[in-house]
Amino acid sequence: MLDHRMVDVNGVRLHIAEQGAGPLVVLLHGFPESWHSWHHQFGPLADAGFRVVAPDQRGYGRSDHPDDVGAYTILHLVGDVAGLIRALGEEKAYVVGHDWGAPVAWHTALLRPDLVLGVAGLSVPPPFRGTRPPLVAMEERFGGRFYWNYFDRPGVADAEFAADPRTALRKFFYSASGDASRTGPVEQPLVHPGQGWLASMPDPEVLPEWLTEDDLDALTESFSQGFTGALNWYRNLDRNWELTAPWHGAVVTRPALYIYGDRDPVPAFPGTPELIERLPDLMPGLWREPLELAGCGHWTQQERPDEVNAALVEFLRSCP
Repeated sequence: MLDHRMVDVNGVRLHIAEQGAGPLVVLLHGFPESWHSWHHQFGPLADAGFRVVAPDQRGYGRSDHPDDVGAYTILHLVGDVAGLIRALGEEKAYVVGHDWGAPVAWHTALLRPDLVLGVAGLSVPPPFRGTRPPLVAMEERFGGRFYWNYFDRPGVADAEFAADPRTALRKFFYSASGDASRTGPVEQPLVHPGQGWLASMPDPEVLPEWLTEDDLDALTESFSQGFTGALNWYRNLDRNWELTAPWHGAVVTRPALYIYGDRDPVPAFPGTPELIERLPDLMPGLWREPLELAGCGHWTQQERPDEVNAALVEFLRSCP
């Protein structure tokens, strides 16, 4: 059974779901998600002998939603993980992240390796800081049409998604999944001129087997306070680039696992396929070759729970 409670961390209150006993595993969700994104992982990881904790990260769900855009930098997010480990009475933890949770997990291992027993990222590969601010680079490359730049515009995506959260979430999850109808290579997530981000997304008549109406209920409820807190993470992309300058060229040295789907749009972002190919040479702690899941889209641990759980248990047990 899951236990739910609030934890005070770094001046914010975080809602957490918790199950099991043993070494701590912190599961970090992405956008637009919540702790519920890990509901397939609690039982298997707890049964394998781990204490499993998944927070609603700041700006999401029942956790606090600071008003200041500047309260959502990567340093704040890593600070939340470090503070959560301490608040739970632990000195170290395994840290696992998906989507935006992956950069938080990777940066926790990069900035605070003393706290991390092992790190796993799903969908988003480890951070290798580029030579230019990411929002600037994508603005120039795609003429402002890349979804990061659309999300960066104050109030715009916030209003679009809040107009009908359930429909927005249904479209998000289906369109980025391995079940979405598409031909040819995965396309870049661009916003068409004069339209919102949802306009080009199909709205499925039937949900994929892995996504239920109950899942949509939980997701919709978690965005009852709107999408602004979650979107503020994207509005700090260039600030994160500035703040992480001292770690330019640094690599994650803790034991690491990377898992992604071959139908996920994120690993197809500009420069990312080349990065994934080089990871075994770039990552001294990489436990094995990146695990590619055939036919899997963006929602890795939900679309392929059995494969992800097996890989995570094997990896976590292998860490010293």
